[in-house]
This record gives sequence, structure tokens and C-alpha cells, in this order.
Amino acid sequence: MIKINTQNTKNFYTQQEYKQMSECALKAHQLLISGTGKGNDFLGWLDLPVELTSDFLQKIKECAHKLASVSEIIVVTGIGGSYLGARAVIEALGNSLIYLQDTKKRPLIIYAGHNISEDYLADLLQLLDRKDYSVVVISKSGTTTEPALAFRILKSHCERKYGKKAAASRIVAITDESKGALLKLAKSEGFSTFIIPDNVGGRFSVLTPVGLLPIAAAGFDIDALVKGAQDMRELCLNPKVDDNIALQYAVVRNLLYKKGFNTEILANYQPTLVYFSEWWKQLYGESEGKEHKGIFPASVTFSSDLHSMGQYIQQGERHLFETMLWVENAGTKVEIPNDPENLDGLNFLTDKSIHQINHKAFLGTTLAHVDGGVPVMHLTIPQLSAYYIGQLIYFYEFACAISGYMINVNPFDQPGVEDYKRNMFALLGKPGYEELEKELQKRL
Repeated sequence: MIKINTQNTKNFYTQQEYKQMSECALKAHQLLISGTGKGNDFLGWLDLPVELTSDFLQKIKECAHKLASVSEIIVVTGIGGSYLGARAVIEALGNSLIYLQDTKKRPLIIYAGHNISEDYLADLLQLLDRKDYSVVVISKSGTTTEPALAFRILKSHCERKYGKKAAASRIVAITDESKGALLKLAKSEGFSTFIIPDNVGGRFSVLTPVGLLPIAAAGFDIDALVKGAQDMRELCLNPKVDDNIALQYAVVRNLLYKKGFNTEILANYQPTLVYFSEWWKQLYGESEGKEHKGIFPASVTFSSDLHSMGQYIQQGERHLFETMLWVENAGTKVEIPNDPENLDGLNFLTDKSIHQINHKAFLGTTLAHVDGGVPVMHLTIPQLSAYYIGQLIYFYEFACAISGYMINVNPFDQPGVEDYKRNMFALLGKPGYEELEKELQKRL
């Protein structure tokens, strides 16, 4: 199982304060488990791991196999939680240099609809001109601007390349069960569809078809992913703080927040975890960041960022704490060879593995940052496998819900996200936004 170590935070609070915050966490735990807290109409993720049947997972795998059999590339079209969860898992489990590898065994997963860059889309279309591809489009409504724009362009390109009927067989829509523009289009065009449950928000949707279909299409074991989440769920339901690492994490981060540490840095030591950090940032940023509350989520990849952000972490303002994510066992082994000339002075490392050296960097960084006044937590996962990534996903989802309730916000809405959309629509001249457009133009 995943383990947590909070030893290097204990100088920043008292045992009495820990006890009081633990009581707060247990109240939040009760709100969550009983379904009586804010946003309780979006708790479908809570029991999702045990509600996924083998028949349902088999349907996901069959669809993934069908797409993979005709595709060199699968374009996952979505934004926020509609693509970050899948990308986090695929990149965590995949080859760091997959884009330079022969992708014939499994299709390459590429993403669209997560930005409004004309150059990005142009580059993508040029690639798709030369490759066989399919599209997985993800949106509850079908009208979210970024993915809707990208899908309109991709659908048109796919139909020109393959013809309308064949294109429809290459498009899968993951959308609302009963309403929305994408569902209407899917029915009229004959796309295969999967449902996003009404009671699961985007950033909590990794274990729905939103994440499972792309992950399966990329060739990874969704049964193991779900099993990991199931086992972590069982642990998280335990109402004893000493036996529940999600509660321990929520307690410590909120204790530190109360002490003025308002920025949390998720530090990983594996470059394949960069997009896991991006998923984590959305999860916590959207869930906690409201009513002028919440810990700001940031991330770094060590040891790379020790040569850039390391200086600030070591000696900058003392408003941040770190959660270091350590992978205990590497998937491969690369040892340092002996060099008779030893011009670089590194012969003392002969026969040591890169992972052993990385571990000493992890320990050395912890000690340096603690000495610099930074509280540091450790999360250790045994290895980068589908099973343990499933554990990690559910751990963070559960702890995030607890933390949101502890600061008395609704962890499952995101009202502030709508502000930029209204302004953008007005400035683009969307019908119905004329008055707002006049107001905004005066400010520009």
C-alpha cells in the first residue's frame, strides 16, 4: 500500500493542535461518508471503484481494442478533468520517449481541445493527414468552447479523410446520459457512446469511461487500476486517523495552512509523473480555491527543478510546504560504469544504480529543505504500476474532499471558472451577450 510519513512536519505544530485538527477531519469524514455535506449530489466517485462491474470494464476494453486495431493515433478531445486524468495515468505508466518509439503495437494517444492554439491544431492536422486515427471526444454538454472547437475541426477532417460513414465508426463520444449537444450529435451520426455519470464531476472522473477508455486504448490494465482504487477506498473509509493516510494527509496540510503555509508543492522524482502533478493541481485548485480560501497547489520535478526552483524553495518566503512523492522501486536498472581516468570524479558511484542515486537526492533534498524551514511530507508508492496509480488517484480524491469540508467550502463545484467564459463569449460577439460586451470594451 501507499505510505505516508509526516515526521518532518511535526516541529511546526503541537500534539494538541494535531488532536484538534484530527477532530475536524473526522467531522469532515462523517459528512462525506453520510452524504450530508456540501455538493453531496456529486459524490458518485466515492463508491465508483466497487460499482464498476467486470461486464462494464469488458465493454470498455472491447471498444478500446476496436479503436486500437484501426488507429496509429487516438486523439482524446477534452479539457480539464476530461483529459488530465487519462493523461496522468498514461504518461505515468508509459515510456518517457514514446513519441520517438515505434507505436504499431498500441496507438499513440494525443490530446486536443485542451487549448485554443491555432498552431497546435494545425500541427495536429498535418500529422493526422499522414496517420490512421480515431477520436474520443469527452464533454457532458458538448458546448465547452475548447473541446467543441477542436472536435468540430477533427470531425470535419475525419469525414474528409475516411468518408462520413467510416468516420462515424472511428469516433466515440463520452457524454451525458440524457441531454446535451454532444449526445444529440452522437445519436444522429451513429457514434459509439459511453456515459459520464451525472453525480461525478470532471476532476473526479478518472475511473469513469472518461479515463478508462483512453487508458485501456493505450494498452494499460484498467482492471488493476480499479483494484488499486478499491483497496484504497476500503482504507479511506476507516474513521480512525491513525489508520487512514488520507485523513492524516488532510490533517497535516490543514494544520500547516492554519500556520500560514498557504502553498503546497507536490514534488516528484520521476518525469513521467509530470501530468499526474497537473491532474493533482486541478483537483485541489478547483476543489479548494473558492471564497478566498484554499492552499495553492504547485508542482516541481526533482532533481531537474532543484536547479531552478530549488533556490526559492530553500531560501525564499516561508509560505510553502512540500509533499514529496517517491516511487520505491524503479521499473528498470541502469548502473554507473567504472571510468579508469575518472576525470569527473564519479568513480565512487561505480556499480550504483541511477535509482539508488536518485533516492539519496530525495533524502538529501528533504533534509536541506527541512533545515531551510520547509515542512516536508513523504508519500511513498511501491512502484509505478496501474494498481498503485489507482491507489494514488483515490487517495488524493478522498483527501481532497475531506480538506474541502475542513475549510468549509463545497469541494465539488467551480463557480469561478464560468467568469472567463462569459467574458470570452461577449468579446466574441455571441448572441445574448451584447450588454456585457459593451461593458468589457470600455475596460480594454
